[in-house]
Amino acid sequence: MNDKMTELATQLQQELTATKEFQDLKNTYEKLRADSDTFQLFKKFQQTQMQLQRKQMQGTQPTEAEINDAQQMATQMGQNQIISELMSNEKALNQVLGDVNDLVTKPIMELYRN
Repeated sequence: MNDKMTELATQLQQELTATKEFQDLKNTYEKLRADSDTFQLFKKFQQTQMQLQRKQMQGTQPTEAEINDAQQMATQMGQNQIISELMSNEKALNQVLGDVNDLVTKPIMELYRN
């Protein structure tokens, strides 16, 4: 990447971390980490997801017990106030990132339209 692009990307990174969406996500994640039970549930769900994805990438089907365990954890997560708030904040930040991506890739999209 040339120096100007690196500089612009660094500036974009700084602007992103200053957005309300990023700050909300950061604050909620800190709240999640402060609640040990919620944090354990969150980490366990992440590990379960990664294990299931690994199996799928290897062409192996997850067992019914693994699927049931993941569904049960997903239900628990959906009922947890902090995790629900975190997911909502992630969604808001992803919208910002999607908008930025649309702007950055607009010239490419226009190139292929013609």
